[in-house]
Amino acid sequence: MNPESFAPTHFKWDYADGVATVTLNRPERKNPLTFESYAELRDTFRALVYAKDVKAVVVAGAGGNFSSGGDVHEIIGPLTEMAMPELLDFTRMTGDLVKAMRGCPQPIVAALDGVCVGAGAIMAMASDLRIATPETKTAFLFTRVGLAGCDMGACAILPRIIGQGRASELLFTGRVMTAEEGERWGFHNRLVAAEDLLPEAQSLARSLATGPTFAHGITKTQLNTEWAVSLETAIEMEAQAQAICMATQDFRRAFEAFAAKQMPEFQGD
Repeated sequence: MNPESFAPTHFKWDYADGVATVTLNRPERKNPLTFESYAELRDTFRALVYAKDVKAVVVAGAGGNFSSGGDVHEIIGPLTEMAMPELLDFTRMTGDLVKAMRGCPQPIVAALDGVCVGAGAIMAMASDLRIATPETKTAFLFTRVGLAGCDMGACAILPRIIGQGRASELLFTGRVMTAEEGERWGFHNRLVAAEDLLPEAQSLARSLATGPTFAHGITKTQLNTEWAVSLETAIEMEAQAQAICMATQDFRRAFEAFAAKQMPEFQGD
């Protein structure tokens, strides 16, 4: 992937200063996802593993909303006509989007506003950091259409962000989590005014992009893999991970800058 020339079909892509901004861009429908956009988003986040010039990613929605989830007419309707093998292909594909988001080494900052529901809430959940507006309404709506709350990794990831009890309430009831609740519960890292949302998200992403990006990738890997190991194993994994980081030039640059009473300039190597 060349981030300068990449031109996706189903969402907007902008790139500057090491930060890629992915914008869900169907504002007239509150940015719903389709079969095609799921697949292209999945493939894009997979490709980011090899896009060394991209140091951080912002995901946003156009027109004052993040995403209304799967398009009712282009996804939900067709799903009711599919046989089990096709349904399983679809649910595995949507899950692969979350795997790709968690698997890419770049930190992902979600810029959330207005409607953030269904698969949109899942994309927000799968991001590493979330900045929202007071108008943001987040809901995992699956039970409202007769489905289980265990969709796209929600039962694994959401309790780790906001706790088992709160996640259980949202996944069983499908109710809206207000922006204030989201911040208080730790789902949103902070709330900002709507006009400041994208600038704040991109500013945060740029600050990450100028940091030790190789080490950021290691941090993200450890946050993912330490979910299911013992404390003893986690400590050994972190010992090995940190030793790898200590062999980087970024670590040497940081020491030299500290000794010279200067700010380090990281290069991700």
